[in-house]
Amino acid sequence: MRTLLVPFSLLLLHLSHSWGGKILVFPVEGSHWINMLKIIEVLHTRGHEIVVLRMSPSWYIKENSPFYTCIAVPATSFEESFEIFVSQQLKIKLQTDPKSFWSRMWADMEIRSLMVEQFTIFHHQVGDLIVKMLEDKDMIQKLRDTRYDLFLTDPGHGGGTILAKYLKLPLVYNVRWTIQGEAHFDIAPSPLSYVPFTATELTDKMTFLQRVKNCLSSVLGRYTMSVISQPVYKPILKKYFGPDVDYSAFFTDADIWLMRNDFIFEYPRPTMPNVVYMSGFQCKPPKALPNDLEKFVQSSGDHGVILMSLGTLVSQLPPQITEEIAAAFARLPQKVIWRYLGQKPANLGNNTLLVKWFPQNDLLGHPKTRVFVTHGGTNGLQEAIYHGVPIVGVPIFFDQPENLSRIRAKGGAVIVDIAEMDRQVLGDALNTVLNEESYTENMRRLSRLHKDQPLSPMDQAVFWIEFVMRHKGAPHLKSHSGTLSWIVYHSLDVLSALLCVCLFFICSCVYVGKAAWRRIFRRNKVKQG
Repeated sequence: MRTLLVPFSLLLLHLSHSWGGKILVFPVEGSHWINMLKIIEVLHTRGHEIVVLRMSPSWYIKENSPFYTCIAVPATSFEESFEIFVSQQLKIKLQTDPKSFWSRMWADMEIRSLMVEQFTIFHHQVGDLIVKMLEDKDMIQKLRDTRYDLFLTDPGHGGGTILAKYLKLPLVYNVRWTIQGEAHFDIAPSPLSYVPFTATELTDKMTFLQRVKNCLSSVLGRYTMSVISQPVYKPILKKYFGPDVDYSAFFTDADIWLMRNDFIFEYPRPTMPNVVYMSGFQCKPPKALPNDLEKFVQSSGDHGVILMSLGTLVSQLPPQITEEIAAAFARLPQKVIWRYLGQKPANLGNNTLLVKWFPQNDLLGHPKTRVFVTHGGTNGLQEAIYHGVPIVGVPIFFDQPENLSRIRAKGGAVIVDIAEMDRQVLGDALNTVLNEESYTENMRRLSRLHKDQPLSPMDQAVFWIEFVMRHKGAPHLKSHSGTLSWIVYHSLDVLSALLCVCLFFICSCVYVGKAAWRRIFRRNKVKQG
């Protein structure tokens, strides 16, 4: 009987802490939704009621799900314009001469211009959408009447934050990017002497010239992001929250920031008490592969398997690129599983299997997997770290070059520029990673570090979500820094006041000294006369 008492008590304790709350979710589409869905599934198993504000038509979010219910919000589809943007950016990269400084600089300027244009359109669409929602009094009243316990959103756009503040709900971010860029730069001190700015591909050990580049990139990057987002969201804040709302403080005022990275992936840097790191929260031990896929993997023998996937945004590459990739794979003794939706390359080797989809996590966790060829999306890199698989990176856009540069700096990746990739270049990169044990050893070391935690990343995320629900927020963890002006934040007013006091003291001393000297001089002159 006593042997049953302890587990029974623990079960009661667990049940007492597992209570069902109501959570309203405003997600971002694409791969961001894949991340959000993982959290939603676990929250559902904990007994919480999840309601998702689903844009209609939606790119990824299913209308019917056993894990959540939907509130349909009529919106303009962003999918078509985004796919055009991706193809345009890929075209610019492929036309660039990687050996020419001016060609690369011109391409960077074209891509930056494209990104500004595309994200401006995106934020305007979100701005129009959130205004329609705030003006829909029936919807707002229904949301208020439901009495949600928490608002969960991705601050990749400003819609979720605005709606959460309007409904006055505790707010949790599922975040890596905000409307102002990488989230750390919004919430935490970021000394540019050792914190590399986004897209610079620098490390935390910078030379003088690299620090110059880092500072200039920070000024230009943050200015660009503000030009894109502020004209959209500032008028909305002024109309619905009043003219005195501080723009920056408004979008950083979340109770908890669930950060989709950690210091195995990131370089060490300052952080804040309400930032919770959950890198790799979507990763898990591998499951058994389907029989046909397992048979193909086992046929590789001692050589093993290479995986290739360029994510969900690039469904197919230009034929001249795919032919070179296929030729590089055909030369290898390894078997290759290539996730690709385009026309079958003419020189595809017998060792290569083309599939429209594969269970990436399960394949990365298979003992015969040797290398992962990837575009450098965060999800894929975190899964590669979790399973200790070295990488050949083929970055294309957004944060992919930056992500891969961090894995390269830690000794786990070789990066190939898609503009100069041919069968020889890709083959050399693959052979380097396959034949030099250091790449596998470094990734396995990162894997051990990642797994050596008291709680899994997902358990930490769920704990802090429920913490905010139990306590109706977490104001004791939120820093006041977001409400301070740039001058006050850097104590420039204090330094100016102290400088004035010092100058006054120095001037006073000089004045007194001069007066005393004149008096002594006159006294001596009188005596001499």
